[in-house]
Parts: sequence; C-alpha cells; structure tokens
Amino acid sequence: MQSELDHIQLSPLLVGEWYKDGLLVSPDGPLAIQRPAPPQPALVQPPAPPKTVPPQPAAERAPEPAPQPPKASQPQPAAVQPAPEPKPVPAPQRTPEPAPGPETPDAYKFLGKNGKKITILVQSPGIPFLPDNALTFLTKILEACRLTLGDVAIVNAATAPVNITALRRQLQPSAILLFGLEPTAIRLPINFPEFKIQPYDNCSYLSAPPLTHLVAQTEESKLLKSKLWVCLKTLFSV
Repeated sequence: MQSELDHIQLSPLLVGEWYKDGLLVSPDGPLAIQRPAPPQPALVQPPAPPKTVPPQPAAERAPEPAPQPPKASQPQPAAVQPAPEPKPVPAPQRTPEPAPGPETPDAYKFLGKNGKKITILVQSPGIPFLPDNALTFLTKILEACRLTLGDVAIVNAATAPVNITALRRQLQPSAILLFGLEPTAIRLPINFPEFKIQPYDNCSYLSAPPLTHLVAQTEESKLLKSKLWVCLKTLFSV
C-alpha cells in the first residue's frame, strides 16, 4: 500500500544537502557511500602457565663435585736486576791540623805541701825534682827564712813545660822563685834580671842562677849565695 509520502519527489540537490556526509551525487542521482567497518579489537592470547618440573628423587640427583683446594701459585723467578755500577767516592778532604802548641799538664806535680803559697821552679833534667845536695841546700835556705818544705811547692820544669797561667790557676802562689829559668821560659809577658824582686799581677817574682851553681864550693858561688840571701830577706821580711 502506498502512502502519500511515496509520491513526494526530492530533488538531487536537496538530498545532497541532507546526506552530504553519506551520499555521493552522480549525474544519475545520489549514491550511498560505503563507510569502512570499524576495526575489530585483536584478540589477546593469555600467557601460557609456566611448566612445573616435578622434583627429582634424592637418589636420582647427581652428586655435587667436592670443592677442590686452591692450587698453590707457582713462585715466579725474580727478575735479576743488574748490579748498579759503584759510584766513585771522592776522597775526603783533610782538615789541616792545628800546629801543636806547648804541652800543658792538667796538674803539675810538686814537692811540698804549698802551705804558704810559695812556688819554687827548678830545672833538674833526669830526676823527679832535685838532686840530694840541691835539696839540702834549699832546705837550709828556707829554714833561714823561717820556712819549711811544707810551706812551699817545688816544681821541676824539666819534667813538663810550665805555663804560668796554668801554674797560677793550680797553685795560686803569692811568690815564685825561679832557679835557672828565664821569665820568658814560663810564658811570662815580662822579663827582668837575676836577683831583682819583680812584682807582677799580684805576685812577686825572683830569678836566680841554677841551684847547681849555688851549691858549688867556689868563691863565685859564695858571691851568688850572698846576693840571694839579701833578696830573700826582703821578699819574706826576715
């Protein structure tokens, strides 16, 4: 049965305006556009479950290898280094030695006790102090001056060179008698003749001939002994 709408004719232009997105207009009339079908979602295959390996019986397990001890490392031969060539050692330079000075003993040996700080210097080679005749003569002279061997210190300069500085430091004399010695022989900075009392640096000096000249039984020795006696009386206030 046809309705009244079946007789309505639509112009191609009107149809194209209505269905411009779904129709193609050709000279013969509008054509339907075949739209592509929407893409179907791809089927996602679920992951296969992991295969379980049944545990092997204890008897079927392969025995684990026993741990092997570590092998000792073989010592490597040490590389032989060539010996270094010896370097030439320079010859040591010798320091010039100072010229030897006069020997001075640490302490002078003396005869007596030095009770009154009187030093008597003699020159007697080959013996410790004095020959017997010279010692006897000297003892009598000291007795005439009211002195003894205990009051003096007799030093033989022939046994060791005498330095006046060291001698005074050791014996601290107030008077020094020189028999057969020049003042310069004991390093005194002054010189004076025999039989003259010479004061110097808080000390009194008296120079006389050797005792061997005084003990001789001659007229000359008598004259020398008289000169010595005069000086000793003045020096010791006799």
